Amino acid sequence: MWVKVGDNEYYDDSNGILRSASLTHKMDVPMTELDRAGEYTVCWREVFSRQAYHSQLGEIESFTAKFHPIKEDGINLYHISDAHNAVEAPVAAGQYFGEDLDLLILNGDIPDHSGKIENFASIHKIAGDVTKGEHPVIFSRGNHDLRGVFAENLADHTPTDNGRSYYTVRLGSIWAIVLDCGEDKDDSNPEYGHTVCCHNFRVKQTEFLKKVAADPKNEYDAESVKYKIVIVHNPFTETLRPPFDIEKDIYTEWCEILKRIRPDFILAGHTHNCYVTMPGDLKDAKGQPCPVIVGSKPMRESPFFIGCAITLKDGKAEVLYTDTEGNVTGKADDIQKGE
Repeated sequence: MWVKVGDNEYYDDSNGILRSASLTHKMDVPMTELDRAGEYTVCWREVFSRQAYHSQLGEIESFTAKFHPIKEDGINLYHISDAHNAVEAPVAAGQYFGEDLDLLILNGDIPDHSGKIENFASIHKIAGDVTKGEHPVIFSRGNHDLRGVFAENLADHTPTDNGRSYYTVRLGSIWAIVLDCGEDKDDSNPEYGHTVCCHNFRVKQTEFLKKVAADPKNEYDAESVKYKIVIVHNPFTETLRPPFDIEKDIYTEWCEILKRIRPDFILAGHTHNCYVTMPGDLKDAKGQPCPVIVGSKPMRESPFFIGCAITLKDGKAEVLYTDTEGNVTGKADDIQKGE
């Protein structure tokens, strides 16, 4: 598989060898080139027999999609988290902006677990059905994604920074940092059966955060950045009841580092609820650096879902909670741009 953007082609290859054993194909395309072209063409051949000599492949097939760059302001983004393998209801909620959507954020626990490889299809199904392939999607890993025999393969099927699930993103006037809390209980919890090392993973992430904070001109204070967002599945600024009350020191340090970055808000899911926490509120247990928007409410007993529609305009974020039927179920006060 490969993708054409303008006159250039970008392949899913391993050091010049086109991949055919992968269940998910991934091609890296320069954002500026894609924005300029306004469309892309995905091309593929079916592999009937791959041999050392004279492999048998089908003819080239393809489809072309439009691509809409992020606007400088008046940006509409929709947030979906905690779908837990549901597709239809989250997709219906995610269509709130219709053709005016600019960015989709899939913020963890989109599959219910990683015990079945086919669970990963829900990520791509939701992304494709909401955006039609015409708008960018940011993906963040959730704690349920770490569970199951295929958890170690998730990075092969989702966007990462060279396999790393935490990274920074630049889309138009938006600068975002995607963080990954890993599991939500201590590594020694018997539920995990000695299969995770998330404490060490968070320590490494702390060093990554420090490096990002120390490089403002190439990151969050780069030219034309208007909005700074933290995307993370678990609202780590809170301290939940035991056994979920982990890593208080590390998460407090994350808050302190983020204060140097001055994000406009943190966008999270995980708690299966919809609310906004301001610095100093009762839920602020670690000195949060900015408002925290929690925006996902799945209803497992029925095909119903509430997600979060956010419009970034004139230095503010208008936050609406919307459901499967397109109804606005709640609204947060406009959040001012961080200073």
